[in-house]
Amino acid sequence: MTEHDHTDHSHDHHHGHSHSHGFGGHAHGANEKRMAIAAGLTGVFMLAEVVGGLLSGSLALLADAGHMLTDFAALSLGWVAFRLARRPGDAERTYGYDRFEVLVAFVNGLALFLIAGFIVYEAVERLMAPSQVLGGTMLAIAVAGLVVNIAVFFILHGGDRENLNVRGAVLHVMGDLLGSVAAIAAAVVILLTGWFPIDPILSVLVSLIILVSAFRLVRDAGQVLLEGTPSDVDASGIAPHLVDTVDGLREVHHVHAWSITPQRRMATLHACIDAEIDGTLVTRAIKKELNERFDISHATVEIEWEICADDRAPACADAATPPHKLAASEEGRSAGTLARDTADKHSHSHRRATFGPFPATA
Repeated sequence: MTEHDHTDHSHDHHHGHSHSHGFGGHAHGANEKRMAIAAGLTGVFMLAEVVGGLLSGSLALLADAGHMLTDFAALSLGWVAFRLARRPGDAERTYGYDRFEVLVAFVNGLALFLIAGFIVYEAVERLMAPSQVLGGTMLAIAVAGLVVNIAVFFILHGGDRENLNVRGAVLHVMGDLLGSVAAIAAAVVILLTGWFPIDPILSVLVSLIILVSAFRLVRDAGQVLLEGTPSDVDASGIAPHLVDTVDGLREVHHVHAWSITPQRRMATLHACIDAEIDGTLVTRAIKKELNERFDISHATVEIEWEICADDRAPACADAATPPHKLAASEEGRSAGTLARDTADKHSHSHRRATFGPFPATA
């Protein structure tokens, strides 16, 4: 068995596990419950807002109702994502289903772009041909919507803020909340002044705010789906840090860092070590540093001596050992040489006693 095989099995026994779980199961269940409650409240009030928008003739209310419809779908899909993520990994999906949450967040972000574009399109048409709006009905529905959206917002805001699925849901609800505020403001202006263009104007302002948040969500979810390096991890600094802190480690290359979800960070790397150093000890030290310094909880380390298995070239044969490690390396070599010499003498003596021309005498 090669050192690489040994260290990989050591890693597996250390985690002993399904890759998909053991990462904040309690928080995961709480997020799922919050998502279900938020979806229920949003779906019920969406129907009320559709009726109110049709009765009052308010684009702001209808736009907010359309947004709430997509929110209801997004929250329901988010709930499904949490349910799926509880399934353990299998032969086809060894890391489990956690990434489905990120996919849902990405889709939610794209949906926000479409919603904002639709609202802007409708607003332009209203500005070109203003229509009468029943300010009283619009105000009553908008106030009720604001209360519901505030309740849903606080339900979700208490969830895991690093979870992209929760973030996507919060952004949808934030858009609804802002839409309700805009509808209230428009209703008040209409009741006081009779100026109907305020309705589509405020709808456009809300859409622009939604677009900024949607862009950030799509960017962050896309980074995970593309297996990019986590934003707060300096991939170029991993190798120098490990070489400087782990005794017996000469050089590190082929470093890759990514995440299954923002909470589950992964890394793989090749580590070139001194000839007499215990590869298992170096592997454990590397994983400890990755976890403590870079918050990478799952890493696969391939141990090498001079020749890189992938490149079939002496990738680290000439790598300089830092001065402060020379003493430790020399001590390791001396201990290894002494142990090997002792073993050779014992083996040679044993062969002479057993296979010599004459039986050994006492």
